[in-house]
Amino acid sequence: MTSTISHTTIDCRNAYELSEWWKPVLGYTDLPDDPNLPGHVECMIVDPGGAGPRLLFIEVPEAKSVKNRVHLDVRPTDRTRDEEVARLLDEGATQVEDHRGIRGDGTGWVTLADPEGNEFCVLRSRAEVESA
Repeated sequence: MTSTISHTTIDCRNAYELSEWWKPVLGYTDLPDDPNLPGHVECMIVDPGGAGPRLLFIEVPEAKSVKNRVHLDVRPTDRTRDEEVARLLDEGATQVEDHRGIRGDGTGWVTLADPEGNEFCVLRSRAEVESA
């Protein structure tokens, strides 16, 4: 017997605001039959095509205090890594670490944090990887 992953849960201070921040990052939407609203303490967002993992934002009383032990890696679909990093910084992410070029020109990733401090990495796009 085995298990499958239903969704990834992200602890946060404001589930609605953080789910709203992540929706345009990933191109996700609310569950069709369960829209997220201000004040909701649990907010699920999903890939409208059904291919991506579901994310559940759930409010907890404590603030984030240490580095994430699990984090998301995002890969831009229609732009380069560097263009995506710039877009996300404009949307309110903060840069935590820069690992671009870690294995030579055109390699690496950038670690960012969402508005509540949850780290995630921005990888190179598939087109960048395939052209290397």
